[in-house]
Amino acid sequence: MEFTEITSSEDAFIAGYGDGGFRMGESRFEGSMLVTPSGFYPWDVMNKDDISIENLKPVFDAYQSIEILIVGMGKSMAFLPKDIMTECADKKIAVEVMDTGAAARTYNVLLQEGRKVTAALIAVE
Repeated sequence: MEFTEITSSEDAFIAGYGDGGFRMGESRFEGSMLVTPSGFYPWDVMNKDDISIENLKPVFDAYQSIEILIVGMGKSMAFLPKDIMTECADKKIAVEVMDTGAAARTYNVLLQEGRKVTAALIAVE
């Protein structure tokens, strides 16, 4: 999966998750993903230890159009490394970290409220 542009509001919503991937609108995508205001990307992250500033680059590149980053850490919540939290603070991006299911639901609610939200979601089985 490469970058997929969001062309309608329905494309932006996470319609489902589990079985190692996500459903965005009517399309199913395998693996972890980043969801930005412009579209979604494959995210080469299998667990919390894989998360880095480098693989969050699409989020940081779009920081001017992002108010909050929701991070889904897989089956359970964990903390992000300090360097990532510092980068988010420097770019004035609020961060909420939770398990992937809660993150997908929270992302959808914030999106529906019209918030400038993005998500980094680790796929769960």
